[in-house]
Amino acid sequence: MDRSPVTREMQSMMLSESTRQRIDQEVAKYPAEQKQSAVIAALSIVQQEQGWVSPEAEQAVADYLGMPPIAVHEVVTFYNMFNTRPVGRFKLNVCTNLPCALSGGGAAAQYLSEKLGVALGETTADGLFTLQESECLGACGDAPAMLVNDRRLCSFMRAERLDALVEELRAEAAKGDKA
Repeated sequence: MDRSPVTREMQSMMLSESTRQRIDQEVAKYPAEQKQSAVIAALSIVQQEQGWVSPEAEQAVADYLGMPPIAVHEVVTFYNMFNTRPVGRFKLNVCTNLPCALSGGGAAAQYLSEKLGVALGETTADGLFTLQESECLGACGDAPAMLVNDRRLCSFMRAERLDALVEELRAEAAKGDKA
């Protein structure tokens, strides 16, 4: 993977003005000599804008924060919240850790896999859904739990609720496509 420095022109293409402004707000929370402390926030902002964190985006963030590119790459690959490849419009993370597994997390993942026609880690042909296994979401009392687009926690996700969620998201996508 080429990790050569990103030129200012490339960086401005990779990180939009609004992205840089949002990153600057995060950087301002730390002492000037510790701006690399904003790396997780910066990567989250990039992912919100682009849907995933590409190697080029990693390099742009590294250059912007004055960090070694490998340090940014290590953060991206350590945390499972960062997408290292493009994902569907709706990323469905199903918790399969022990409490959720004991309460049907594996069955929920299997049900969604069959319903959507994709294996874990894959995206549907229409680009709407990416199905992923997730580490603990901290909602063990609501098992099985899942997370939609890293933001919306869904609880007690058995077949009926999974069907309703998929239909809701399809309707949201259809409505958005018409807008």
